Amino acid sequence: MKRFFCYPTVDRILVEQLRLLYGNLGNSMIPAVALAIFCVITLANDSNRRELLLWCASVMTSKLYMVIHARRQLSAGIPTDKADRLVNRLMLMKAVHGACWGALAWVALGKANVSDNVLVLAVLAGVLGNSMALLSPVLPVFISFMLAGSIVLGMHPLLMSDTNYGALLAVTVLYLISMLVQARNCATAARAAIELRFENDALVNLANKAQFDAEQANQVKSKFLAAASHDLRQPIHAQGLFLGILGRTNLSAYQSNVLASAQSASLASSEMLNTLLDFSCIEAGVMRLNVKPFQLQIMLNKIENDLAQQADIKDMVYRSRDTTIVVNSDASLVEIIVRNLVSNAIRYTDFGGVLTACRRRGNHVVVEVWDTGIGIHPAQQQNIFREFHQLGNPERDRCKGLGLGLAVSQRLAMLLGHELSLSSRPGKGSVFRLVLPLTSVSITHDMPAFIYDAHCLKGVHVLVIDDDEAVLLGMAHLLHSWGCTVDTTDSVTKCLELSRRQKPAIVISDYRLREQHTGAQAIMALRALQGENLPALLITGDTAPERLRDALASGIPLLHKPVSPEYLFQTLAEIVRQRNVDTSAYKAC
Repeated sequence: MKRFFCYPTVDRILVEQLRLLYGNLGNSMIPAVALAIFCVITLANDSNRRELLLWCASVMTSKLYMVIHARRQLSAGIPTDKADRLVNRLMLMKAVHGACWGALAWVALGKANVSDNVLVLAVLAGVLGNSMALLSPVLPVFISFMLAGSIVLGMHPLLMSDTNYGALLAVTVLYLISMLVQARNCATAARAAIELRFENDALVNLANKAQFDAEQANQVKSKFLAAASHDLRQPIHAQGLFLGILGRTNLSAYQSNVLASAQSASLASSEMLNTLLDFSCIEAGVMRLNVKPFQLQIMLNKIENDLAQQADIKDMVYRSRDTTIVVNSDASLVEIIVRNLVSNAIRYTDFGGVLTACRRRGNHVVVEVWDTGIGIHPAQQQNIFREFHQLGNPERDRCKGLGLGLAVSQRLAMLLGHELSLSSRPGKGSVFRLVLPLTSVSITHDMPAFIYDAHCLKGVHVLVIDDDEAVLLGMAHLLHSWGCTVDTTDSVTKCLELSRRQKPAIVISDYRLREQHTGAQAIMALRALQGENLPALLITGDTAPERLRDALASGIPLLHKPVSPEYLFQTLAEIVRQRNVDTSAYKAC
């Protein structure tokens, strides 16, 4: 199997084998000492007591020395360039330790009864088996221990004339061979485990690097989107202002049709940019929830009125079933979700139609958007919720959007805690389902929107601050067409000078200004000069998450470019009406 990462070197593997062996040695001190003392107590008699005590002292001394060496080496670390020398040192120490244990045969074997002789052999066999488990990570160390102990042990039966010990020697050789085979298997398993750990570490590192790269790419993408969105919003905002000015002039029928087409193209561009804005707001975490009961039918009627023309152009049927259901959620965000679902259904349906319906399910209602479009293959049904992923649009037709609508819908549904699901059959159509909580709370209908007179803003003095010359020119012409008097500037310093000459009734400022200044700073400086009640608006084309958070944190009403002239007029008129703007120079609404 091919491996896609650097294979661990022999030195690194040896270091890990030594670390494992050193750890085993540190944990074996107490059992070894206890066993040696047990042998002294059990096997001692008048003829061998002194020899047994000397033997016990040698075993414990050699063991203690190895344990101290092991702990020091673990604390200091094991350099790869010294691994071979440490192996040789361990082989020497374990050979001495093995000889000490083998010497038990000289001290106790044949000098007591049969049961004691059996005990001696059992102890030595057990020590060898235990050492195999402890030392097998570094096989040469175990072999040195086994050979030294076996030679010292085997010399004793050879020097005795009893033939029974010859048979014992043969059995011992067979036992040693079996231990050696077992040790080799254990060493192979230990090495494989170490190699596997290295592989796992490498895979984890690769995964961490891939995650880091993905996060970096996502940040770069967000910054690019923010920069591109800002740079696109500025001219489109100015374009909308100039188109609004043209709409207030006397035009021929032909010119009116051309203007309507230009406004339609401008509106399509604005919708794409607003989709980017929704996506950026979700990523920035600045979507503010306003959960309260609302009637679904009002939202469905609004969406149908806005999108029916798109369906008519394609000669298809789009309708919504009437409902009296009241749900508890954020009406604005739910509208964005359903609007994206309906718009997506119309966009990918060429024959048949689109139906929006609501079904009760216990304490919830399911808003369903059915279409008879191209359908979605099961393998693609999760991918369509990824940003910029589109089906059936290899030519990147701008009429099919940016591929963000469904991604925005899914993220908003997650933000609200609502389930959004999909069922689809290729070539037959799809149905998207959004589950919303029902409520029995009665709805208090809002008062109808205030109707403003066309001359409502006549005489209002507006100070406009923006770093884009085209926007300043467009705002000046548009505000003049509404009867306002206007001062324009692109700097914080000059706006203070202009406000001293004539106090503004309303300030409209772009958020990002020259010399790293912000519109919020400019408005705060103006309020410090003219009073905290000075009405103001921030307008921004910036969708960078951190700047969206900063702009909202300022507490100043925030509009996003491109702002339609109609919406700007309504906003300014509402400020004049609600904030009791100084009316000495003009008639109020």
